[in-house]
Amino acid sequence: MRAYLLVVRLGVFCVMALSNAIVPVLPAFATGSAWEGAIYAAYFLGAFISTLPGGFLSDRYGRTPVIRTGLMLTVISGILLYYTSGPLPVITLRLLEGLGAGLFIAAGMSYVNSQPDHTRMSGYYLAMLNIGLVSGLVASGWLAVRFMQPALGIGLFAALSLVVLVAGIFTREIPEQIFQPGIQTQKPAGCYRQDLKELVSLVTSRSRLWYSAIVLVGITGVVSSLYPEFSGQSADILGLWIAGMSVATIAAVLIVSRFTVHAIPVIRWSAVFMTGGALLAYLSPLGFIVLGALAGIVMIAQMAILAEERNRQGLVMGLFSTFSYLGMTILPFIAGLVAAAAGFFDAFLVAALLGGTVALSIG
Repeated sequence: MRAYLLVVRLGVFCVMALSNAIVPVLPAFATGSAWEGAIYAAYFLGAFISTLPGGFLSDRYGRTPVIRTGLMLTVISGILLYYTSGPLPVITLRLLEGLGAGLFIAAGMSYVNSQPDHTRMSGYYLAMLNIGLVSGLVASGWLAVRFMQPALGIGLFAALSLVVLVAGIFTREIPEQIFQPGIQTQKPAGCYRQDLKELVSLVTSRSRLWYSAIVLVGITGVVSSLYPEFSGQSADILGLWIAGMSVATIAAVLIVSRFTVHAIPVIRWSAVFMTGGALLAYLSPLGFIVLGALAGIVMIAQMAILAEERNRQGLVMGLFSTFSYLGMTILPFIAGLVAAAAGFFDAFLVAALLGGTVALSIG
């Protein structure tokens, strides 16, 4: 179990580091906020597409093959990105990278949130996720400035992902068991119909929670995608600024996961403060710290609610990741279009107003 948990934690570190390695150097791959927003969002579109199938497959066949497939797609896309230039090929490979990340995240979160001590373990998991985000930003920005090679950080984290993939081939989860050997080896008749009913039930019964995931996670993507062109700073400075968001998230999840969380009030008040955080980010990079800490608190609260679905963790974590990535897909893309048409202030204002809608609707 410890070896498998180590692969899950190191895997999420590498997947997230690679996903963020391109952010400080976006201007080297495309010109203009619209193209940069599209490159940034393509990754999250891929993850949005694959997380729900990843959750289904994790429940049905086990998490190990899904995790391995996710890591394999991550490695392939990372290696190809290192040698690729031009916005359209980069968008395609970012989409592939997102597909792999979605599979890995859905299966990894399903494993963590199904454990008895799920709140504390989810805190550690989210901490490793955000340490990966920080490492990708800082290392990629520093390497780009130090060696004048924008893709060097991408190559580094693709190589580290390959190491974790090799380790994952030799470790596997001790199942609980999804299909018990000797009892059931084929899906029963009507199985997929039942899956569909459960999916519809979860989407409708938790609709306000899913909306909060779309908006509150998406706001962090808006700020991250706008800042490279908005600030005009060098890649290493941008990496440090945006990394501050993930550092704040790490601190928040490690602290909050040790306490009993009253989830709905926590989400509501976090949405209120994220509205102010989005506007603060327009004025100062300190907005990254505020948004990062609040995002960590929100995710712990959301996962605590979803842990109630004890027998469907693959499905609920797939949905949670799907809607989170949907927010990271559509909000940065919309914000990029708004910034190109009306200016950066309007783009930040749209993000802030959306945060206010969550505070009014959650319950």
